[in-house]
Amino acid sequence: MTLSDRQVNILRYIARFVDERNYPPTIRQIGTACSISSTSVVKYNLSKLENEELIVREAEVSRGLSLNWDKLEATGLLDEIGGPASRAINNLSDRVVSFFSVPVLGNIAAGEPIRVDPTDRASADEWIDLNEALFRDREKLFALRVQGDSMVDASVLDGDIVILRQQERAENGEMVAAWIEGLEETTLKHFYRDEKKSQVVHLRPANPAYSEMTFPANQVSVMGKVVSVIRQLE
Repeated sequence: MTLSDRQVNILRYIARFVDERNYPPTIRQIGTACSISSTSVVKYNLSKLENEELIVREAEVSRGLSLNWDKLEATGLLDEIGGPASRAINNLSDRVVSFFSVPVLGNIAAGEPIRVDPTDRASADEWIDLNEALFRDREKLFALRVQGDSMVDASVLDGDIVILRQQERAENGEMVAAWIEGLEETTLKHFYRDEKKSQVVHLRPANPAYSEMTFPANQVSVMGKVVSVIRQLE
């Protein structure tokens, strides 16, 4: 079997990516990592690898790409590209990881509150893929991009994407997207209901440079609870 250097590099990158993250890369990630500017060129080389039965692609599955470890081993390519640390965990020939998409509905302030409507899913112009094995209530999930640094001590940084589950109630200490009536704005803070005055809500930052926000309870509506934080390092 004769493969080009580019095709070997693609296989090597996929193997390393799967070994580190336990799910396959996107076509765009493959192109960036392998210095291929055109996604059509990436697709061409993936088709060649698929024809050689070195990879398996599921057309109807998001990120439905896996390596055929048995064929790679039989052809002597496994040592060249670097196999997974654990075949039992990473063998995606036997288990294709499925993803689903949630809308990124705009920005949310981790600082001063800003205007955003986290229920307006139809207006989303950006979507993010999530591993369906890690999340429940998929139809209730949405995402917002963080602006500001008031939640840095909770490991939420400016530019991060927070995944939220739509719900109207929150327990003390939970991180929520809270709608503030009158200001007509949403902010990202830790939620606390005053222990002595149940009709008072505190929205607490995770940065000592910011002050706690206090409102009458009927002025604050919980739009969603943060269930995950995604940081894009590229």
